[in-house]
Amino acid sequence: MPIPSLRLGICAGETSGDILAGAILRAWQDTSTTLEISGIGGPQTMAKGLQSLAPMERLAVMGLVEPLKRLPELLRIRRQLIAQQLKWQPDLFLGVDSPDFNLPVERRLRAAGITTAHLVSPSVWAWRSGRIRSIRQSVDKMLCLLPFEVDIYKQAGIDAVCVGHPLVDDLKRLAPADAIRQQLGLPSEKTIVGILPGSRESEVRNLMPVFVDAMAKLQCRYPALHFVVPAANAQRGEQIQTLLGRRELSVTVVAGQGREAMHASDVLLIASGTATLEAMLLRKPMVIAYRMAAASWALLSRMVKTPYVGLPNILAGQLVAPELLQHEATAARMVHELSYLLDRGGAHQVAEFDSLAEQIGGNFAQRCIDALAPMVHR
Repeated sequence: MPIPSLRLGICAGETSGDILAGAILRAWQDTSTTLEISGIGGPQTMAKGLQSLAPMERLAVMGLVEPLKRLPELLRIRRQLIAQQLKWQPDLFLGVDSPDFNLPVERRLRAAGITTAHLVSPSVWAWRSGRIRSIRQSVDKMLCLLPFEVDIYKQAGIDAVCVGHPLVDDLKRLAPADAIRQQLGLPSEKTIVGILPGSRESEVRNLMPVFVDAMAKLQCRYPALHFVVPAANAQRGEQIQTLLGRRELSVTVVAGQGREAMHASDVLLIASGTATLEAMLLRKPMVIAYRMAAASWALLSRMVKTPYVGLPNILAGQLVAPELLQHEATAARMVHELSYLLDRGGAHQVAEFDSLAEQIGGNFAQRCIDALAPMVHR
């Protein structure tokens, strides 16, 4: 039975979280529930009525060292969000991803009697497993995107459920690749290589220069290539254009439309992150790369417990897509791995992606509502 009205506090601290939150809000409004929303979010949540307390971009910092540079600002925004929610008293507060920011907010609100949930499990299975104790104090329910995460939480005495992923449903609604190529102005007769350097300023700064070098070398080897680079927003678009400089490359930079650019591509060079899951669900052969600030890498590489960082590889439990990380993320290595896919095809990756997609499942938004709605009536 639908909830007539709902006061929902929400915090989505980056683009991927905003997309997830927006999908839930749309589905909840479709049940004829009147939503009052407060908190922090981006274009997707703001389109559903949220007046964001702070620009979402200010929360989107990556690494272990980089957030320290913005710590006073982040702490100020966190205090403002907690004060807003304590005064507003929502029926439910939902933190979406951004665990280092959201979990302390959730813990403070829960201690004050506000029901809390968190969507997207922190990678406790990969690193900082001790966070599970803090999570137990912070959330009434954890909504997981990956099926294997649920058991970890249940063993720790935390209510958890797998809700699948919205991409499983969303990507099925994309137009055919040929139509998208025409829409994006991509040449139909060329092999398209999608270049995805990430959505954060630091990701583009660290990855795009070496991506550009790899693009130049690939184009010399394969003159019939054309590159497409989606920019997450206007700022990233300017940054990408600057880093491309005056290189004579056959390249199209598009505003947003990351999944469309992936769908239109034959192979991908992609930053590790949520986009690799999109690429997997689109069955696109890929090479995964990542670079971060040296100090962050020195700390993080000692803390990670899993042998892989790319979501397709983590889900598979084996190396399906090549991973080039930090010092291995060189233009030469990227060219080598992409040449293998261009010369031999990526059928071995695609076959594994089919199996992994079935394990995740779809109907994400409704599964989230089914998990959250009973909490409102506690």
